[in-house]
Amino acid sequence: MLGNFTYHNPTKLYFGEKALEGLNKELPKYGPVVMISYGGGSIKKNGIYDEVMAVLKKNGKTVVEDPGVMPNPTTEKLYEGVKLAREHKVDFILAVGGGSVCDYAKAVSVSVHCKEDPWTRYYLNQKEPECEIVPVGCVLTMVGTGSEMNAGSVITDHEKKLKIGHVFGSEVMPKFAILNPTFTYTVPQYQMVAGFFDIMNHITEQYFSDFDDSTSDYIMEGLMRSLIHSSRIAVKNPKDYEARSNIMWIATWALNTFVAKGKTTDWMVHMIGHSVGAYTNATHGMTLAAVALPYYRFIMKDGLHQFVKFAKNVWGVSSEGKTDEEIAAEGLAAMEAWMKEIGLVMNISDLGATKDMIEGIADGVFILSGGYRKLTREEIVEILKESL
Repeated sequence: MLGNFTYHNPTKLYFGEKALEGLNKELPKYGPVVMISYGGGSIKKNGIYDEVMAVLKKNGKTVVEDPGVMPNPTTEKLYEGVKLAREHKVDFILAVGGGSVCDYAKAVSVSVHCKEDPWTRYYLNQKEPECEIVPVGCVLTMVGTGSEMNAGSVITDHEKKLKIGHVFGSEVMPKFAILNPTFTYTVPQYQMVAGFFDIMNHITEQYFSDFDDSTSDYIMEGLMRSLIHSSRIAVKNPKDYEARSNIMWIATWALNTFVAKGKTTDWMVHMIGHSVGAYTNATHGMTLAAVALPYYRFIMKDGLHQFVKFAKNVWGVSSEGKTDEEIAAEGLAAMEAWMKEIGLVMNISDLGATKDMIEGIADGVFILSGGYRKLTREEIVEILKESL
């Protein structure tokens, strides 16, 4: 392992079919007014809403409802949530949903007491909060983002066609997260497999960096093998508890900063995917799936050592009689076959992107990718053309 680092993650996890019982232990720690943020109403159909509300009432909380958090939460929704939280003087925000709801809750938490425009301060200017932060907890209903145990928050400005993430400090991380795998059973198949690739890409964007013998790489290889195995089971039987519980646990550890230790990381696929999403409003995991292979094939020659390890240790590619280039290419081909097997979108045109959007998407990527892997605008355009 190279480099110097500190690891700290303050989020407490409650995992398993009885995980919601942990809410009774956590709620007494916070004030009486709780804002519950959730999406389009699926939690009311599957019964999760009633279960959560029962616990809130049992703990004597005054509940402020904040429904309608959309996938790719918008600046308009952020302002709406901030206004609601201010009006009711909320003490705590409980996000009940997937990564978008968790991301949104964190964005609201740092904005309630902020005297500046939060989109400008936190997203355009990437400044840190200096105000009081409203604490957040998560009840997870869809896996993929790892937002339940990290400080990331992604917000979209559709008017300006910008989708920007901010990774805040540990003070913004959820105080706790409730991880009941059965809560993910009713997620539609399309969203489920999109989440699977979000997990995979979180790992590969950390894995395909640096060349030392890193313990983090060994951990990531195990996580990826487990994900591949469990995803194949889950697409055939979405209610297979063992598969769904493994995937939920993998998703959390894929992006809670743990496996990034000792790694420089490379988040360029996310930058490209975010820009595609800003133009198409497509599902996040699908935008990543559509651009990942063209990008990885583009950078493979620069990180050949890692791509060879990936092929051999994750996909079981034999090295006998093959060059390193052939081994690495076979590993990416194996990943492509798995992606098609589980039903991922493989090009951005299927997500609504067109040739005349390429230049604008590339401009967005170039703006967002400062501090990440350095690509020229022309290289980004070529990758996007390969993704069509």
